Amino acid sequence: MMAALALTLFAPCGSPARAETAAPARHAVLIGVPGLQWSDVSPTATPHLWRLARGAAAGLLSVRAVGRLTCPGDGWTTVSAGARSAAGPYCRRAITVSPSGTGAVVNDIATIRRVNAGFGTVGLFGDSVHRAGGCTTAVGPGAALAAGDLGGRVDTYTRDIATLPAGDWARCAATVVDAGAVAGPDRASSARRADAAVGAVLARLPADADVLVAGISDHDRTPHLRLVLATGPGTAGRYLGSESTRRADMVILPDLTATMLAWLGVPYPAGLIGTPLLPDAHRPAVLDSAVNDLRAQDVAAQTHRDLLPRFFAAFVIGQLLLYGAAALALQLRWAGRRRVRILAATRLTALVAAAVPASTYLVNLVPWWRAAHPLPSLVAAIAAVDALVVAVAVSGPWRRRVLGPGTVIAGMTAAVLGADLLTGSRLQLNSLMGYSPLVGGRYYGMGNIAFAVLATSTLLAASGVAQWLEPRRGRRAAVAAVLAMTMTAALLDSWTAWGSDFGGLIAFVPGLATTALLVSGRRVSFLRLQVLRAAGMALVLGVAFIDHLRPPAEQTHMGRFFGQLVEGNALPWLERKFTAMIRTFGNPTLLPIVVAAFLFLVLVLHRPGRAGAGGLQLAYDRAPMLRAGLSGAFVTALVGGAVNDSGLAVPALALAVAVPLALTAAVIALEVREGSDAPTGPVPGLALRTVEN
Repeated sequence: MMAALALTLFAPCGSPARAETAAPARHAVLIGVPGLQWSDVSPTATPHLWRLARGAAAGLLSVRAVGRLTCPGDGWTTVSAGARSAAGPYCRRAITVSPSGTGAVVNDIATIRRVNAGFGTVGLFGDSVHRAGGCTTAVGPGAALAAGDLGGRVDTYTRDIATLPAGDWARCAATVVDAGAVAGPDRASSARRADAAVGAVLARLPADADVLVAGISDHDRTPHLRLVLATGPGTAGRYLGSESTRRADMVILPDLTATMLAWLGVPYPAGLIGTPLLPDAHRPAVLDSAVNDLRAQDVAAQTHRDLLPRFFAAFVIGQLLLYGAAALALQLRWAGRRRVRILAATRLTALVAAAVPASTYLVNLVPWWRAAHPLPSLVAAIAAVDALVVAVAVSGPWRRRVLGPGTVIAGMTAAVLGADLLTGSRLQLNSLMGYSPLVGGRYYGMGNIAFAVLATSTLLAASGVAQWLEPRRGRRAAVAAVLAMTMTAALLDSWTAWGSDFGGLIAFVPGLATTALLVSGRRVSFLRLQVLRAAGMALVLGVAFIDHLRPPAEQTHMGRFFGQLVEGNALPWLERKFTAMIRTFGNPTLLPIVVAAFLFLVLVLHRPGRAGAGGLQLAYDRAPMLRAGLSGAFVTALVGGAVNDSGLAVPALALAVAVPLALTAAVIALEVREGSDAPTGPVPGLALRTVEN
């Protein structure tokens, strides 16, 4: 089994098609406008930017650096390092420079470099240009920090655009300009000033210059997706993306550094994590339509940010209420028709809870962010999709079986996430159980929460399929089905072209092997689990090694980590991951889910001797494969929580999926024992004649 998975994983790792890199420009210019976003731009308010956008590629810039908010100093420092970095005290006080001949030196560059020990190498951009024999020009202190070398030195410097002599605009191939921030209560006025500054720069540049305009940071208390524009051959009428995000219209700050170096023909230095911008996908012919599309994506990100804490608060409360109500429903001595209805309502409620994760992904098939009121539209759409998923689960012939409805919901959830990975992870972006470009943890592939949902759903769906197959086709067919389903999910999760999930395979392999071994009738020992966990780690390192063999600009985070491991520089990264994992154990949202789900599972579903209790053992008796699926899911959740920086989030979400499905099976088993039958639809009390395994 492991050999087959290894052969599949070690196949050549594909990557999205790259646009052809333009020949190096003689001049590459970055104009930074901290705080600038697409809602600031219009034909009348910012005519220079609007005119530039007509002939340039346009996109969204995720400016997330180290903290929740990226101050202008953080943005300039990240451009300097080509990796997420922080300005430290220079978020609160101004960056200063000292003149040095025609150039200048950034003061306290040593302090800024010390702040970023373990992050990016501040001065990487300027040092790379100097090593290649070039020089740098900076306008403004922030631009000097971005363009300065390891010692903070730029070759030509002026504080204001108007004071740089006309001949000096063409002196150096690399130029960085601070055009002023768009911020404050009167954004319109600051946007007009920034637009005038951009126009002044464009009027002074050499004709052969390629230009980047970027809102390089946040400049208030709210993170946003910022504006980015790039000129050059083949840019007109296109969106602007990069391989860093694998999205056609979104880039990250380190991509600006990589693009400038690519335009200058400078080799990529070690430590650069960005990739050159790709003017690839065609945008609407009318610029207004393209700008509205980009604005709408920021609306989606803002709605996600606003709703997320409330959603998870409601999710936690809903889980606690479900377990409390189910405990009463299963253990109190209800009698007669009343008990039939209570069991049916409990089963239906458990299915509604189990369908929530799938609903948070499927809802992104509907453009809720374009509604007049996006937040209530999103909530209503999630509720509607949840009801639809549950209706499918209770409407087919599978409703007659102990594992039938739960298997359908688990299978649909796994299928949705698998299809999403194959089609570019569109459903996870701005999903309440996915990831946000404002947070910047991921822009493509499999997020940590989604991994917990995928792994748990796949293992439980596979056990349900095995339960159906075993009496019809034999145990070998059941084991083969489990391996086919779980290894497919593991491949989608781990392969760099799709999920690119570093820790996922380490956790998934022991879980899928546990389920397969139990389905085959074999014992799972502690030693065997450790061997399987080591096998998962070896497979992940193999994938990372293959990814590391690719050119630096095409590597994912897996390949870059392997390079750090070989060079002995991985310890700071591992320390940050471990620290983040430990901190999750104090999370007031995650901890109640884990504790409540575990107590409910042990004290209620497994507890014998009371009326309505011990339902899970009844479910095991009628559907033995359920134990295999749950065991594999719990193994994966425990290992995943230990090896992942999301820590407790992995077992929390795994339990949030597994326990409602286990409750559903337990209730159906109780209904069978007590002579009542599962309903034909979502209305409690409608009966069938038989309930099969």
